Amino acid sequence: MSEQVDAAEALKGSAWIEATVRVRSRWYVSYLWLFAVWQLVLVPAVLLWHGPTGALVSASASALVVMGLSLFAKRQPVIPHGYGSLPLKVIGVWAAAYVLALVLGFTVFVGSVTFAAVAALACALPASAAAWREARAV
Repeated sequence: MSEQVDAAEALKGSAWIEATVRVRSRWYVSYLWLFAVWQLVLVPAVLLWHGPTGALVSASASALVVMGLSLFAKRQPVIPHGYGSLPLKVIGVWAAAYVLALVLGFTVFVGSVTFAAVAALACALPASAAAWREARAV
């Protein structure tokens, strides 16, 4: 009888830990959405604001956003399951989209507002898709 009580208590404790981790890992969805929204600002700024001032402002703002998101992530008490590989996949796909957007935006579609808007959406897509997926999992 004592073993059954111990097993039941262990299951209750396990369920409580799982629920706590699930709630506390919701920060990652916000993190991903913030990164996606930042792309809607960054990509058009980089593609449409030409010259050294535009490059300096875009690079500085991007560095501040990345540092802010990194500090935000570092301060979180719980790291979601799969966190090791998911951010690498998101950043990898984002990097490919960003480089393609820059190459096309600076060679083929120079000064095109339409292309800048489409490129911004394409660069925001990896993080927003991951955020949507993570929000459904939590």
